[in-house]
Amino acid sequence: MEFEQNKSLLPYNTFGIDAKAAYFSEYSSEEELAEILDEYHRTYAHLPLLHIGGGSNLLFLSDFSGLVLHSRILGIHRMEPVDSSEILIRVGAGVVWDDLVSTCISHGWYGLENLSLIPGEVGASAVQNIGAYGSEVKDFIQSVECLSLSTGEKRVFQADECCYAYRSSIFKHGLKGQFAVTHVTYRLSSHFVPCLDYGGLRAALESQGISEDVLTAQQLREVIIGIRKAKLPDPKVLGNAGSFFMNPIVSKEEFQRVKSQCPTLPSYPFNESHVKVPAAWLIEQTGWKGRSLGPAAVHDRQALVLVNLGGATGQDILRLCDEVRSSVFNKFGINLCPEVNFIGG
Repeated sequence: MEFEQNKSLLPYNTFGIDAKAAYFSEYSSEEELAEILDEYHRTYAHLPLLHIGGGSNLLFLSDFSGLVLHSRILGIHRMEPVDSSEILIRVGAGVVWDDLVSTCISHGWYGLENLSLIPGEVGASAVQNIGAYGSEVKDFIQSVECLSLSTGEKRVFQADECCYAYRSSIFKHGLKGQFAVTHVTYRLSSHFVPCLDYGGLRAALESQGISEDVLTAQQLREVIIGIRKAKLPDPKVLGNAGSFFMNPIVSKEEFQRVKSQCPTLPSYPFNESHVKVPAAWLIEQTGWKGRSLGPAAVHDRQALVLVNLGGATGQDILRLCDEVRSSVFNKFGINLCPEVNFIGG
């Protein structure tokens, strides 16, 4: 088993950071991954190990001194349904997420439409609990197949074992860095039921003359893609990781404190005791939208997005992140939490 050395990670992160990995390996099956892990533990165990997906949620702050692994496990396989309306599909972790959404719609497998055009790969969807426009992938995951990075043994997590929450899972916290996702099984439906309660989806449909009564899944997908493209920069043109910050979840008491000072502060229901506050609005109020700090900037159309203007290092992006967080905290007393994972330092 030979690993590539001094491998550029430029193609493996959407921020366009030219960090390098001391060692790098890709695999196309669970068996190959088990072999790689065996070699790693026999020869390279003194070095750190990092498993990545499409790199759409990573910020490399420096070169990585150990072994980076990347899945090329592909395949979208329909399984035997539990009932006539339920669709179960088992998907390789290396499948590009939006390719999966497109394939599902073309086959009449519904549920993932609102998650169209989210960057990344299937494995990361189960780690990050990706979400957009009122949908979260946790509501469609049945199980997550993994290999232990320490033993190479297989383990299957049922959805209720994954501790899913807003942009969170057991794979990001309690078991962070301990497993590699190999396959994810999703539970979808043969009946299309549109989710239109978020943001401006209904207004966007109305502006295009599309009636909810005759709306198709493909039309909803196209509308969502149009909204995302209008708001979010293409990583191939302007390096970014999509939404850099999570929307803060604050207590209703804290929300009322800030709202008494800023009456226009928007919010969204979260639970009985907390509300969600849009991070983009907070950032805009501090004047950062469209501003740059060296080769890093806050995007001029979506304040949640930090971008690489060209030649930025991970440290440049981190400095901008820290400045934005400081400005928001000083003005509102609210702490912004990055959604992006920082690697190295």
